[in-house]
Amino acid sequence: MPPTEEIRASDQALSHLELPDHTGAIRRLDDFRGRNLVVYFYPRDDTPGCTVEGKEFRDLLDQFAALDCEVIGVSVDSVQSHRAFREKHALGFTLLSDSDGKLTRAFGVMREGYAARSTFVLDRELRIRRSFSEVTPRGHAQQVLGFVRTLLESHRMLGG
Repeated sequence: MPPTEEIRASDQALSHLELPDHTGAIRRLDDFRGRNLVVYFYPRDDTPGCTVEGKEFRDLLDQFAALDCEVIGVSVDSVQSHRAFREKHALGFTLLSDSDGKLTRAFGVMREGYAARSTFVLDRELRIRRSFSEVTPRGHAQQVLGFVRTLLESHRMLGG
């Protein structure tokens, strides 16, 4: 189920929602304002599909960075679990621990106590520009990268 049209990451309550990252530091989506942002939700750390998806985002990080786009992974796993998962697979991006499920529910992707595999592309003002649901892990990061390129190219063509 995709998020309702009323949900916007730039909504005051959502952009100010505080979650710990893999280091335990408190982060808000608002901290990422001014950059393009990929927020991908995944069910569990260090499971086969989640590992494939995370490693593919990792392998494309330089290309996302070249588009002024940051990648964030979100699951309901603990800070400690995120830290171990990130270190084990050298994931060079932020993992947010949504252990109480507030962000996952706000984006409409909570399923039976975990985040359904889904991705959101947000622009510099934290407006959701595209959502991907029922994601297949293999090849998904490349699909998202292609969308971000297209989005930025259309923005340039429109004089942005």
